[in-house]
Amino acid sequence: MTNKLQVSKRELRPRSLRTKLRNEGKALGVVYGYKVDSTPIVFDEMDLRKILRDHGDNALIELHYDGNKINTLVHGSETNPFTNFYQHVEFMAVKMDEETEVEADIVLVGDAKGVKEGGYLAQSLYKVTVAATPANIPERIELDVSDLEIGDSVTVADLPKDKSYTIVSEPDMHIATVNEPVASEEEETEEGSTESEASEVVSEESTEDKE
Repeated sequence: MTNKLQVSKRELRPRSLRTKLRNEGKALGVVYGYKVDSTPIVFDEMDLRKILRDHGDNALIELHYDGNKINTLVHGSETNPFTNFYQHVEFMAVKMDEETEVEADIVLVGDAKGVKEGGYLAQSLYKVTVAATPANIPERIELDVSDLEIGDSVTVADLPKDKSYTIVSEPDMHIATVNEPVASEEEETEEGSTESEASEVVSEESTEDKE
């Protein structure tokens, strides 16, 4: 599926124009890369937001302007920290038969056996670098953790393989582990209380023996 985004070339001056455009719901950007000179552009912020929401950050986006169609990927973006509005976006023009490296989300699926037994699943790696042609870049890579017992862990080497892309990240990078259950504060208090009571009994018995 082609994600089309209508954009227009924009002027860099005056600076006040940026504020005016953003107040009108427009986002600013630049496109550069394969057979494209760096060109400042402007577009409807909501149009891009919808594409990325529906198809992920690695979505292939076809920019339309002045009769041109340019296949791009979002290479970087700046958002307003309060409203999350896309203030500036970098689009990288890509060659469709040439691989590029991007990060794809790692999503754990399934209920680990160890979790059902009281353990908890701790994930430490959330993205992995892959190489693929623009049309085959995965939005996410799912890893089934259903068979993991307490103490088991998974690494990048355990991610499912796919002919459409190559995983570039080191295979021994740790992704997740099913850890042992953590005793609650109440249990720890009860255990501490029991140990204290036992210690008092031993102390009393020792005193009686001396008498």
